[in-house]
Amino acid sequence: MKHLLRALVIIAGVLLLVVVGLSFLFNVNDFRPMLETELSGKLGRQVKLGGLKLALLSGGVSADDLSVADNPAFGNTPFLQAKSLAISVDLSRLIFSRKLNVTGLTIAQPEIVLMQAPSGEWNYSSLGAKDAKKDVAPGSSSTPSLDLSVKLVKITDGRLTMGRTKSAVKPQVFDKVNVEVRDFAADSAFPFSVTADVPGGGQLKIDGKAGPIDSSDAAMTPVEANLSLQHVDLVAAGFVEPASGFAGVISLDGTSSSDGRTLQSKGRVTADRLKLAKNGTPAAKAVTFDFANAYSLQKHTGVLNKGSVHIGKAEAEITGTYDLQGQFAVVNMKVSGPNMPLQDLEAMLPAFGIVLPSGSSLQGGTAHVAMVCQGPTDRLVTAGTLGLANTKLVGFDLGSKIKTIAALAGIKTAADTDIQTFSANVRSDPSGITVENLSFIAPTIGELSGAGTVSESRALDFKMLVKLHNSGGLLSAVSQNGEISVPFFIKGTASNPAFAPDVKGMAKTQVDSLKSDGIKKAKGLLDGFLNKK
Repeated sequence: MKHLLRALVIIAGVLLLVVVGLSFLFNVNDFRPMLETELSGKLGRQVKLGGLKLALLSGGVSADDLSVADNPAFGNTPFLQAKSLAISVDLSRLIFSRKLNVTGLTIAQPEIVLMQAPSGEWNYSSLGAKDAKKDVAPGSSSTPSLDLSVKLVKITDGRLTMGRTKSAVKPQVFDKVNVEVRDFAADSAFPFSVTADVPGGGQLKIDGKAGPIDSSDAAMTPVEANLSLQHVDLVAAGFVEPASGFAGVISLDGTSSSDGRTLQSKGRVTADRLKLAKNGTPAAKAVTFDFANAYSLQKHTGVLNKGSVHIGKAEAEITGTYDLQGQFAVVNMKVSGPNMPLQDLEAMLPAFGIVLPSGSSLQGGTAHVAMVCQGPTDRLVTAGTLGLANTKLVGFDLGSKIKTIAALAGIKTAADTDIQTFSANVRSDPSGITVENLSFIAPTIGELSGAGTVSESRALDFKMLVKLHNSGGLLSAVSQNGEISVPFFIKGTASNPAFAPDVKGMAKTQVDSLKSDGIKKAKGLLDGFLNKK
């Protein structure tokens, strides 16, 4: 046993001396021109490597730094810069045949820049293109041949900058980018995975397979992938511009597949603290959105074939088209939501900039919405119909707000306002909201109709008419068929509306409806009304 141990020690010592000695037999930097030329030829871009070092014990070669040139049409700054490159090689072939067989690449802490031109072309589109090799300096005929077969490519702790040329939109920056590609081959599919930190604290994860590489445009390479975005702040991440008025924190889980021309995707988005208008405030309730989408990679336009919005038990459908070519997305979407429980929708009203009177809330009932959203997201116009049925505005007494009119008509006030039906044509744009054909039936008061506006600062300017249910008040003396029509204004703000009678309109309405022998009576009643103001 003692002799065997001694023999093993001697053998180990000899092997160590051989390994150390081999590192002095040749200079691994002799392979650098060959490696730069071969990598440049494969990528169609000039590749530069720092000093190479041989690490026999770990089975590889390392480079001090790495630089890959960008497409000249996008500028002179590198497409990729990295602090180091580790190359795994077949040492037996390197030592005994002087053949550099690369089996793996690890790029550490790279800075990668992905830019898209207005035409839709990406700066990486020409990577690996066959006609790009003519711009690469040919290698020396005296350099050893290279048998390049990469089984594993890794990018660790990188930074990715992604944006558009000639755009005022700030590029997005992703940190801690890690990429792993296995069994890479340009002419077949290969598995990959990507993880990254999204600006604002979110996380991105993608895994799937890609390939074969499109030889004319790498951006058109077929891909199948699972996508996960978690806790992404839309504004902080740069997905939407602050000027659009949209905001929120989203999480997404979905799948996508691309044939190189069209990207098909489907999945579910969950949105918290969602805001959908400039004067809106974050919603208190989460929204989920199930979608199916087709996007043209060449035209940068898409079709939302399915969009189901869920807010509690309330559901609405969104379908339409969008165009991402400009600085702001341009959309043309239809929104349809019949018979939605108001109790669930109420928490979403602030997101649209809709404010109920202070201290009030909706109780029970349903809502229906039919809207069209059109235009760029920074100047979005939404128009359509909105309706409510069988609900109650708790904590708001409409009768007391028009108490002078109610007193004259003999209407009793109440702490809440019952709403039998409400309908209106609504148009919203960056300047505010326009409401037309407003119709509102409150059983204890009567029928209200009118039109008006809500400014961006939520100031109200409505001209209304109420057909009061006559309960034997003073106005009964001049009523026709038991009904009294009284015009009035709504001013103030959405949270604190102010109701004021339209005295001139009231005089005209009532006096014109009377016979000549009742004019004096009507004027006397109006004088009494004015004294009660």
